[in-house]
Amino acid sequence: MKTESSIQRIGLFGGTFNPVHLGHTMVVRAAVEELALNRLFIIPAARSPFKPEDEPAPGAARLEWLRLAFEDEPRCEIDAQEIERAGVSYTIDTVRDYAARFPEAELFYLIGADHVPTLPEWREATALADAVTFVVVPRPGELETGVAEFPPSFRGTVLRGKPVAVSASDLRERLRAGESIENFVPPAVAAALKVEHSY
Repeated sequence: MKTESSIQRIGLFGGTFNPVHLGHTMVVRAAVEELALNRLFIIPAARSPFKPEDEPAPGAARLEWLRLAFEDEPRCEIDAQEIERAGVSYTIDTVRDYAARFPEAELFYLIGADHVPTLPEWREATALADAVTFVVVPRPGELETGVAEFPPSFRGTVLRGKPVAVSASDLRERLRAGESIENFVPPAVAAALKVEHSY
C-alpha cells in the first residue's frame, strides 16, 4: 500500500517557450522547491490553442534551447510529445498521457495567472479539473495584489517565488533588431540563439 509520502509529485509545465528565458527557469526552480516535486516535465507546444495564428520557432530548435536551459536541473526533463503530435496542442491530451504513465502520481500543471479565468473554456475542462492541481505563476506585482480566484471545480495554488519580468515577445524583437539578450536567457541559450537566427 502506498503511503501519502511515497506518492510521486509530478509537475507539468507547458508553453511555446519561444524562446525559453530566465523567467521560465526561475519558475521551474520555484515549483520544484515549493511543491516538493519529484520530477518536473517541460512540454513545449507545437502550436498554442490561445494563439493558433502564431508561428513559433521550429520545434527542434525550441527543444534544444530547453535542453540547454535545464541541463543542470536534475529533476527536470524535456518532453517532446506535443511537438511530435504536431497541430494545435491541447493540455488534456498531454495530461491524459501522464495520468496513464503515472497512475498513482499527483499531477501539478503550471499556468500563467492570465489563464486562470479562461480555464472553463479549455478543451474538456471538466476532465482537466479532475486530473490536475493547477499551479499559478503570478506576474510581477500580483503576489501583492492577488491573482484571480479559480473557477468552480478547479483547484490549485499560487507559486510564492518572486516572478521575473521577462517577455518572450520582447526577446524576439530584440533578436530581430540585433540587440543583446544575454541578461534575459541562460548563457548557453544566448549562445545558441546567436548562431541559429531563428527569428
